[in-house]
Order: sequence, then structure tokens, then C-alpha cells
Amino acid sequence: MKTENSKKIWMFLAITFGLSWTMAFVYWLAGGSTNTASTPYFILTITYMFTPMISALIVQKIILKQEIIKCLGVNFKWNKWWTTAWLLPLVIAISTMGVGLLFPSVSFSPEMEGMFARFESLLTPEQMDEMRNMKLPVHPFFITLIQGLIAALTINAVAGFGEELGWRGILYDSLKEKGFWKISLIVGTIWGIWHTPIILMGHNFPQYSVVGVFMMIAFCILFAPAFTLIREKSGSVIAASIFHGGINALGGTAIMLLKGGNELLIGLTGLAGFTVLIVLNIMIFFYLNYSNKPKTN
Repeated sequence: MKTENSKKIWMFLAITFGLSWTMAFVYWLAGGSTNTASTPYFILTITYMFTPMISALIVQKIILKQEIIKCLGVNFKWNKWWTTAWLLPLVIAISTMGVGLLFPSVSFSPEMEGMFARFESLLTPEQMDEMRNMKLPVHPFFITLIQGLIAALTINAVAGFGEELGWRGILYDSLKEKGFWKISLIVGTIWGIWHTPIILMGHNFPQYSVVGVFMMIAFCILFAPAFTLIREKSGSVIAASIFHGGINALGGTAIMLLKGGNELLIGLTGLAGFTVLIVLNIMIFFYLNYSNKPKTN
């Protein structure tokens, strides 16, 4: 069984990295835009997200001819952990914003000056003026929160499923005998390394792309236990997809009202986010220890 699982893992990794890294290399070779606000780059990153799912299906169904639904955890049986998967990204994002405010160079900016400054290199002056002068009935921050919570359950969950059928589907199923923390470390490391090509293009770390590769690996390792917990307790890769979708949808709120700092300090993938995730992992550690203790009367 161990040999069979090892072969499955290596086949999955070979296809996933082969597809995604080749696609990113061809895009870069063809002179594709690395402006993260551009349509070609958006298409690249969305397509990139689905390579783990495609690879999982190829390995599980076409090569090994094994069952998909049960083995990879595709079910829609709702329990309280689905609600956790939906709302926890909001708690993490708000907490990260709070930690970010502790840095000396960072200040609270309800006028979103910091956000506008970050968009100046991505948008035209006309687009910037349109953004600044947009009239909304409530503050954009609250609109973003509502949109993010809706997206987490819908379109972002679909995109998240593109990754999660690989990470918390086929990899989780193949590694589950190793135990919670080993699964999290292995999957988190693979997940982080997989991001390398798009990080080098400026994704998440436009000013620090090389350092960003290592920051992204650390981020994925720190985040992996929360994903493993949700996958394990919900019994479904769909819940993990909702969690992933929520992180992508609400992650920007962690820096939306902050001025100053840089991508290495603030935001989910900066030191502020790392601090929150370390605290979250400590909480997970104690929760698992408590829940695994035999109950006494």
C-alpha cells in the first residue's frame, strides 16, 4: 500500500508540476504580461489553479482507474466545519490587519491611501481617478467583505477546488497514514513550491519576487494545518475549497485599510499573516490534544 501510494504521489507531482510550470514558462517566454491586473495574467493564474485538479483526475481515473468521489473526499454533507471553512478566512484577514497595525511604519487609513498607492503601478491614471471618485452607499471595505463571503461559497470555491482536489484530495488521501502534522508539512511544502513560477513573475510579492518564493513556501506550510483540519473534520475536499476560496476572496481586506509597510510585512503572506497563522497553529495543537484525550466520567 505504501509503495502504491508513493507511486501515486510521484505521478501526481510529475503531471502537476509538468503542466503548471511548463505553462508558466511558455507564458513568460512569449512575453506575457506580468501586470497582475492584466487579462492575460488573470487567465494564466486561473488556468494554473486548475492543474492540480486535472492531474488528480488523470492519475486517479485514467492511469490508476480508481474511484474518485469517495477516495478524494468529494461530498456535500454539511457540518459545522463547513461553516468554519466559510467564516475563518474573515477572522484571519481581520486579525492580520490588526497585527499589521503593530508595525511602526504602518498606520490605519480609512481613506484607503495605501491601497490606492499599491494600485498606481498596475492601473492607468484614468482608472485610478475613476477608482478614487467612485461613489458607493457604504464603505468599500464592507462591500468587499460581503462580496468575499459570497464568492467563497460560489465562484472562488470552484477555483479553490481546482487546487484542493490535488492538495487536500489525492495528496491527503495518499498521506493520511502519516498523521496530521506530517501531512500538513509535506502538502504545505509542495503547495508552496508549486507557486514558484508565478511568484517570480511578481504574484503577491511584486517588489521582492525572489524572497517572495521562500515567503510563499513558509506561508503555505503555516496555513496547511488549518486546511488539513478542515479537510479532516468536514470529511470533504469541498469544505477545503470553500476555505481556499474565502482566503483568496477576503485576503485583500487585510491590507485594504493599511498605509505603509510592504508585502513582506503586512498582509496574509507577510509577517503579520505569519504571526496570525502561528497563533492559529498553536490553537489547533491544543484543540487536537484536547479532542484526542479520552473522555472520563
